[in-house]
Amino acid sequence: MEAKSSGITNGKTKVFHPEGGVDLQSYQLDMQILPDGPKSDVDFSEILNAIQEMAKDVNILFDELEAVNSPCKDDDSLLHPGNLTSTSDDASRLEAVGETVPEKNKSNGLYFRDGKCRIDYILVYRKSNPQMEKREIFERNIRAEGLQMEKESSLINSDIIFVKLHAPWEVLGRYAEQMNVRMPFRRKIYYLPRRYKFMSRIDKQISSFRRWLPKKPMRLDKETLPDLEENDCYTAPFSQQRIHHFIIHNKDTFFNNATRSRIVHHILQRIKYEEGKNKIGLNRLLTNGSYEAAFPLHEGSYRSKNSIRTHGAVNHRHLLYECWASWGVWYKYQPLDLVRRYFGEKIGLYFAWLGWYTGMLFPAAFIGLFVFLYGVITLDHCQVSKEVCQATDIIMCPVCDKYCPFMRLSDSCVYAKVTHLFDNGATVFFAVFMAVWATVFLEFWKRRRAVIAYDWDLIDWEEEEEEIRPQFEAKYSKKERMNPISGKPEPYQAFADKCSRLIVSASGIFFMICVVIAAVFGIVIYRVVTVSTFAAFKWALIRNNSQVATTGTAVCINFCIIMLLNVLYEKVALLLTNLEQPRTESEWENSFTLKMFLFQFVNLNSSTFYIAFFLGRFTGHPGAYLRLINRWRLEECHPSGCLIDLCMQMGIIMVLKQTWNNFMELGYPLIQNWWTRRKVRQERGPERKLSFPQWEKDYNLQPMNAYGLFDEYLEMILQFGFTTIFVAAFPLAPLLALLNNIIEIRLDAYKFVTQWRRPLASRAKDIGIWYGILEGIGILSVITNAFVIAITSDFIPRLVYAYKYGPCAGQGEAGQKCMVGYVNASLSVFRISDFENRSEPESDGSEFSGTPLKYCRYRDYRDPPHSLVPYGYTLQFWHVLAARLAFIIVFEHLVFCIKHLISYLIPDLPKDLRDRMRREKYLIQEMMYEAELERLQKERKERKKNGKAHHNEWP
Repeated sequence: MEAKSSGITNGKTKVFHPEGGVDLQSYQLDMQILPDGPKSDVDFSEILNAIQEMAKDVNILFDELEAVNSPCKDDDSLLHPGNLTSTSDDASRLEAVGETVPEKNKSNGLYFRDGKCRIDYILVYRKSNPQMEKREIFERNIRAEGLQMEKESSLINSDIIFVKLHAPWEVLGRYAEQMNVRMPFRRKIYYLPRRYKFMSRIDKQISSFRRWLPKKPMRLDKETLPDLEENDCYTAPFSQQRIHHFIIHNKDTFFNNATRSRIVHHILQRIKYEEGKNKIGLNRLLTNGSYEAAFPLHEGSYRSKNSIRTHGAVNHRHLLYECWASWGVWYKYQPLDLVRRYFGEKIGLYFAWLGWYTGMLFPAAFIGLFVFLYGVITLDHCQVSKEVCQATDIIMCPVCDKYCPFMRLSDSCVYAKVTHLFDNGATVFFAVFMAVWATVFLEFWKRRRAVIAYDWDLIDWEEEEEEIRPQFEAKYSKKERMNPISGKPEPYQAFADKCSRLIVSASGIFFMICVVIAAVFGIVIYRVVTVSTFAAFKWALIRNNSQVATTGTAVCINFCIIMLLNVLYEKVALLLTNLEQPRTESEWENSFTLKMFLFQFVNLNSSTFYIAFFLGRFTGHPGAYLRLINRWRLEECHPSGCLIDLCMQMGIIMVLKQTWNNFMELGYPLIQNWWTRRKVRQERGPERKLSFPQWEKDYNLQPMNAYGLFDEYLEMILQFGFTTIFVAAFPLAPLLALLNNIIEIRLDAYKFVTQWRRPLASRAKDIGIWYGILEGIGILSVITNAFVIAITSDFIPRLVYAYKYGPCAGQGEAGQKCMVGYVNASLSVFRISDFENRSEPESDGSEFSGTPLKYCRYRDYRDPPHSLVPYGYTLQFWHVLAARLAFIIVFEHLVFCIKHLISYLIPDLPKDLRDRMRREKYLIQEMMYEAELERLQKERKERKKNGKAHHNEWP
């Protein structure tokens, strides 16, 4: 009788538990199951009888008001036993009473068991977990916020429980207004500027010419994929008071799935699970193990039996797979609007940046390939390589102690030709081009980002005040001060404590860099030891190419050390970052990102820096070699120069690194998911593998990396460094990067769509700290390329010889004819009798001329042994050194001036976008004013119509 007298409140009714108890639990039931007639005259005894006839596993939805007053049960009052089709007997009985439930919704695993409430978020926990009390309070407060909840046990493991959450319209509207979610309210009206007749004629001529050209094959076909056509509307922050301004065709689809999940996640992050001001948020429950996982659902399967061109896409996930993640569309543009709608702005910006970077690599790869082909074409006309190949009478000194033999200079003919392919007249131009290219890439990316931010409504978006990390709160909970923004007390870290932690962290970074240097030192020792070993090898192939064998094996060993140290660096960076105790998650992420990039950049490039700038520079000369620990003679460059070693280092590291990364990105999730499916088949049988609900399928996928997009960005940033820093020594680096990125885009897309759980849709305005790192790499690339051209390559010595010492000296010419005699001028003479005892070779060189050799040649600018100062530097050495220093200064200043000039000339915001933003702001104000005026006029008419006798209105 108490329930009967309570009647109906706000369209909801109280009903009894199916077991027959009166006060056990309260439920929310749709009013369509009630008998016809006035709602105030409903007999609740009839409702009770109807409910008692339903199945015991009836779907349970909670009323938000009653959930506050009733105790929460974490166990079986909400729990449904898992079934293969996600249907229930109670749904069929609801249909019998009069409720229409879509069969498709009941079977696709994306809705509650009633087939109407869409699942917005999934929480997963184990019944055996001891954190039951926290979970009970948390779920009680979830219902108090208005979210609807339903539980389901796993089909594979009954200990695993899935909590399905649904946000009703009222909750979505309330929190969308708090979060300032921008929603469409009026279609855009594009302003077409007045065009002059001359420009119109040019446009007509261009259009007529384009008719003869094939259609753009890289664009997606919007006719066969009509879902790509987005509603081009103005947006404004959602407001329930002005809800009549917004375009709402269907309340169930007004907020898309990504926005609904983001709102639910926002709610969960602000719900308490224990008494206390800091006992709040889903992240803390995930950290302490109360919940095992939390994720939004994918929108069904990514495959379909029918073709997308004939039957259309089944869902957005299927559409993304067909037009983005499939290998058949590798040459097409990315559907960034679809990516943003499904995964959110943060992931969308990553793929937008990756696509922009890949597109900008096309001109760099083309120019680099042109430089390489220029070297191929001019190879037969290169005077230096000709002289090296014809120098059969020039005998070079041994490159190592004792075991290395004398060798003819002509034996390095092949290496001289290969060196010319990378070190030719176009190399300097390409280095300047790449320095300018890096600046243009970053400047135009800022413009592209501004356009994307405008199209995705990110211009006026500001990040919310971040929550404090739980670790920071636990550490500094005793010291508090007022937050200047929120005005609330919060934990405070003293300045002295912060400085001491930063000093310890910096010391750790310095120590790890020393570990990298020690690893490089070990590689150097390996090179100087094995070059003698390979020189005494039994196989003639290795013995005759001891230096190449040494370089190749050293690079492979270096790559293995790099991969092993990367694992160590991640743990050390994690330890140091946690030691610093950053206040917020973004501060933690930025600190960790900077450390990981610094570690991996030094680890990846330290050996390359050694080969480029130190190999063969400090070896001394025959008879007075510099030695490591007074024992090992430092390694010398090949008679054709050190550039061939640098090319081998960059080529092998770049190819192996990219191949390994691509394998790990796709191979690891594939193997993990395959192993999970295999265990399921063994437990449940192969005939039931396709009948799991969507939440079970997604739970068996791999979660996204703990650091978000960090690994993806880091891989591309390191590749950007390889592409720009030593590009003067390896012009094919942009081409290799381009080929890798074309594959990388589809690999990442395939991974996000098929192998990972759906990540939470997050918002972001840019790529964060990575942009500053890119700018730093661009500056470093100018310096390193200047040093590579001046020191590593032979560009400057050839230039000095051509203008000062060659046949064309004083004539202002520097052609190939001016290089006659360059090889002989670049080699010095050494008297063999002056060798040290430990350096004297076993062979006397009689195999060349039949008599023991008296002299041999080596690469350097030194006086002959019979001069006044034996083996002293010649005047040509000082001219070359001065020219190298002058080139470095001029090159750096010139390129930096060009970079700054380009940065100044290219505005960050395109002019047409600036005009569109101003016009949109004007039109929005006009539309809001007109809409408000129209509403006021309607209200005035209604008041006049209904209350003329009661109101005297002003005209």
